[in-house]
Amino acid sequence: MKSNGVPEVTDAGFAGEVLGSELPVLVEFTADWCPPCRQMAPVLSALAAEEGDRLRVVQLNVDRNPATTNAYKVLSMPTFMVFRDGEPVKSMVGSRPKRRLLEELSDVI
Repeated sequence: MKSNGVPEVTDAGFAGEVLGSELPVLVEFTADWCPPCRQMAPVLSALAAEEGDRLRVVQLNVDRNPATTNAYKVLSMPTFMVFRDGEPVKSMVGSRPKRRLLEELSDVI
């Protein structure tokens, strides 16, 4: 688990933790060298705390998990993908305030 309280998933655990989740899952594709990704840490932490009963929030480090990153053709960080029933249902690129992120997620959670 990352210091911001958002769990980190890996290539090895992605299928079970994300694709097999009963709740929709918001995955942040992130990297240690990405300043906008670091900006999103408190936003994701707050989102996980507030919406935990309706949405799971996790992070995937693109440098350490190339198979999943390539499988979903992620090219920019941060990329946010919502998975529901094992399928990606929404994708967003770039940092954003929590209010906007919640608005964009309203149709999938």
